[in-house]
Amino acid sequence: MLKLNIVPSEKASFSRESLVETEGIPGCSLSISQMVIAGEPIERLFLWGHSTCTLESTNKAEVLIFGGFGGSGSHARRHASFLLDPLHGTLREINVAGRPSPRLGHTASLIGDCMYVIGGRADPTNILSELWILNTLKNEWRLLDCIGSAFPPRHRHAAAAVGSKIYVFGGLNNDAISSSLHVLDTNTLQWEELIAHGEQPCARHSHSMVAYGSKLFMFGGYYGEALGDLYSFDTLTCSWEVEKVGGRSPYARFSHSMFVYKNFIGIIGGCPVTQHCQELTLLDMRSLVWKHVTLSSMDKALFVRSTANVVRDDLIMVGGGAACYAFGTKFSEPMKINLFPLLSLDDHDSSRKLGENEVIKEEEGMMENGNVLLQAPHVGTGSPQHPEMQSLNVENQTGQIDASSWVVKLEKKHAKLGKDILKKFGWLDLERKVYAQEDGLFISFPVTEKFCAIFSEDRFEVLSDHHPSKPFRAESLLLNDMSSSVALDILKEYGATKLPDELVQKRKACKSPLKIMTEAVASLIRQKGLSDKLLEQLPNRWERIGDIVVLPISSFRDPIWNSIGEELWPIIAKSLNTCRLARQGRVAANGTRDSTLEILVGDNGWVDHCENGILYSFDATKCMFSWGNLSEKIRMASSDCTDAVIVDLFAGIGYFVLPFLVRAKAKLVYACEWNPHAIEALKGNLEANSVSDRCIILEGDNQITAPKGVADRVCLGLLPSSEGSWLTAVRALRSNGGILHVHGNVKDTEVELWANHVSKSISEIARSEGHRWEVTIDHVEKVKWYAPHIRHLVADVKCRRI
Repeated sequence: MLKLNIVPSEKASFSRESLVETEGIPGCSLSISQMVIAGEPIERLFLWGHSTCTLESTNKAEVLIFGGFGGSGSHARRHASFLLDPLHGTLREINVAGRPSPRLGHTASLIGDCMYVIGGRADPTNILSELWILNTLKNEWRLLDCIGSAFPPRHRHAAAAVGSKIYVFGGLNNDAISSSLHVLDTNTLQWEELIAHGEQPCARHSHSMVAYGSKLFMFGGYYGEALGDLYSFDTLTCSWEVEKVGGRSPYARFSHSMFVYKNFIGIIGGCPVTQHCQELTLLDMRSLVWKHVTLSSMDKALFVRSTANVVRDDLIMVGGGAACYAFGTKFSEPMKINLFPLLSLDDHDSSRKLGENEVIKEEEGMMENGNVLLQAPHVGTGSPQHPEMQSLNVENQTGQIDASSWVVKLEKKHAKLGKDILKKFGWLDLERKVYAQEDGLFISFPVTEKFCAIFSEDRFEVLSDHHPSKPFRAESLLLNDMSSSVALDILKEYGATKLPDELVQKRKACKSPLKIMTEAVASLIRQKGLSDKLLEQLPNRWERIGDIVVLPISSFRDPIWNSIGEELWPIIAKSLNTCRLARQGRVAANGTRDSTLEILVGDNGWVDHCENGILYSFDATKCMFSWGNLSEKIRMASSDCTDAVIVDLFAGIGYFVLPFLVRAKAKLVYACEWNPHAIEALKGNLEANSVSDRCIILEGDNQITAPKGVADRVCLGLLPSSEGSWLTAVRALRSNGGILHVHGNVKDTEVELWANHVSKSISEIARSEGHRWEVTIDHVEKVKWYAPHIRHLVADVKCRRI
């Protein structure tokens, strides 16, 4: 077993296992060819951790490459940009002024003519949250300032674009692994952290994500071990789902590549490297079945942290490699894989599940000089036609059906010929599935808008060369010589019927949780004789804390809801697919700031919530928990506190105490808290995360219990203002100073004014305590919007002895 160091701090193992038989597609394999590069030396593409995008126009297609680790000469982080022309094998560098600093582990997403580069790692301690844009027409880089939610630093994350928005999930910031999903609106340059519904994926890094339609598909990654799960995120409903997919699942992996080609999502490479690296795994989006295609000539390719770009019918693999103790640093040369043979799988798939033997017998078709020879049907002979299939007709429906939602239905024995005709004239919709009906007696072929537009029922007689009831005299016809009108008549003679696509109708009939809830509640209030206006108080968003669905405080405001609560709340819980339902209340206006969460369905409020590898357990009815503080918890977790003593004056259940101990590796944390319910949870969380030996809990008023002269850092995480404890915080710092993390809610127009007030006040307090300190504001973090025009800010106040 060779031990392989994939990149600094990422260790995995190569295992050259004995080859085993895989469940692939019989007779289907793809060849890999090494690309011959002219222009720049090929060594400039010896990279990993870089990014690529495909720039495609009518007469040209190139791969845009940026950054990464490796390159010519000594291996280092890079910030060069290249254009690779796969057709001609040319590589040229783009010289652009003002380019980003060298980095790896970033992502690049192309929207229009602009490439957006997000995050990355500049050096082992400098993880980036920057957003850069490269205008490919003007050849200019620009660092962008964004508004909205704070976007935490990260690398080895995944990003995918849907329309004008870029979605980013996961990633790594030092030892902190993220589970957050952020979206960037490139029109407004606003970041938003999404609170998604559904089955939430765990935190991860080195995973992959692609967009297919309005959905994101994410596979694999690393979180303590290699992951092999497939999630989808619906950008329209803002919900995650674990995909239930047929066939043999891909092996768990990380640092792999993912791509979209036609109706397939492909996965290639990754770590750990096994015999499976010799195959390409495909998800057929029409059947949702995994397929595995053999790759030949893989000897020189190590597709770990490489990139995959589809250029026309080729998959262009750039970079990849590893640093191995046994044989040194290895880089992969640029490779090309022709994907065109995958289109032959269309024929293979459309003939499956159509009968007991899963194949359409080709009794009606013969081959002659490469042409399909059609035997014309004889009217009045053979099996009787179904009464409703005497002509190519359109079933009348109430309401208008979209032109792309039709199928042509044929008897099974005519299906092969019907499919050949539909494909020949571009009438077969390859984006949708062929399916069997009536126990396999009939086959339904999805047809294109072109078919529906040209061959609507009222235009049929005009376009046809033959009277529809007139039999064909010829014994056979060559498909290649056939006109479209003759083809239509043949379909008619075979008894084809145009019908609405059942699969599309079923998908359209699928209801969102909100619609299910609305319909169920509407039925209930009508039974009770109540006004439909009450439906305006139904929520359109909700949160999950652990397994509890939490409704917002603004929902169900009218007291009349309480009179039907016994019947109402179970209906809501069932609609939202949860066993425990609660409604948020306002934070209690007492000193201990208790939660007022109300359990509506369920026995108790205790939940387990995992975030960035940290477990928080607490009673949600008695303790607060804020999702919006995640970015600040990640920021604190990324601090280097190896030898630091920290005082948290408002510890709660361990919101910041645990990140300081688990991730930032603080030497010791004093946790001040006076809410007995929070203290109970804090003690359990310290034990659960195995850090209780480095934490001292100080119960009671922090003005009395907080230690003096011991802290390198003091956390003041109280809202709306922590000013009442600034004196306590100054007293807790060592005599030579330290850092205060001061939280507060501030009007968006008064950020600078507030920062000056904090600096001036801390200076005056320090002077009154006899300290000769220089007090400066190192940074002001914009954590989230607390209310309209009110920001939750954190000022990092540096106090240094003069």
